[in-house]
Amino acid sequence: MNRSYLFVPGDSERKLAKARDSGADALIVDLEDSVAPNGRPAARRQAGEFLADRAVQELWLRINPLDSEDALLDLRAAFPGAPHGIVLPKANGASDIARLDDLLNGFEAEHGLPMGQTKIMPLVTERPEALFRLHEYAGSSERLAAMSWGGEDLSAAVGATRNRDEHGNWLAPYELARSLCLFGAAAAGVDAVDTVFTNFRDVSGLASYAAAARRDGFSGMLAIHPAQVAAINAAFTPGKDEIQRAQRIVALFADSPDAGALGLDGEMLDRPHLLQAERLLRLVSKLN
Repeated sequence: MNRSYLFVPGDSERKLAKARDSGADALIVDLEDSVAPNGRPAARRQAGEFLADRAVQELWLRINPLDSEDALLDLRAAFPGAPHGIVLPKANGASDIARLDDLLNGFEAEHGLPMGQTKIMPLVTERPEALFRLHEYAGSSERLAAMSWGGEDLSAAVGATRNRDEHGNWLAPYELARSLCLFGAAAAGVDAVDTVFTNFRDVSGLASYAAAARRDGFSGMLAIHPAQVAAINAAFTPGKDEIQRAQRIVALFADSPDAGALGLDGEMLDRPHLLQAERLLRLVSKLN
């Protein structure tokens, strides 16, 4: 469970070096949108070198879509660096996860890596048809670790002139996509990661958005600039009171393992409250 995933262009040595000191829980080396097609061969070489140089953060790789010729080239060039996971853009349901799973099996065997080590985080709303397949991710692969979404490709695909209102809030079609990603991730039992906040200079707007994302159930968020990481980490870091309450909930159910519902501070709690408390404490354990 990560609070922040920072995208870093795979073709920028300067930005890759700077990203290591960003404080992000995970870095996503990008070979897709931030790299021009004619720059991808060089970016692959640079990404492979960066991935091989182990860092404190988890290192993920965003490849190009599976139905492109670039995807296999991206994996082949970068896999000697053993990325923690693959971010799959323009995912189109369980069939894409199964296909990527097979590819990763081959690359892990080729490079002597433990089978199943490489995780998958698909971007699940970038194509209109993908919105009707979000239920498929549940049980699709043990590699599936998280799900995220995006509104830019989706709005372009439907011909929209904008996807946010004058206050920066998602318009209804894209708020629907966001919600479906959240529910799809919950159904699959994996982390839901909210999409980027594109105005990296609006720190207060980002802080509000990230706080709302955590309130709604997202476990973390994508970032496009190192300056965004601190606000995202702060929003998704549990406070002292939250931690103490979670510890009390876990202890309460541990003392009464057969109980379906228990009272605490005048509130009735059941198993979903226990699961939420356990999830929060796992994050705290990772941060410590």
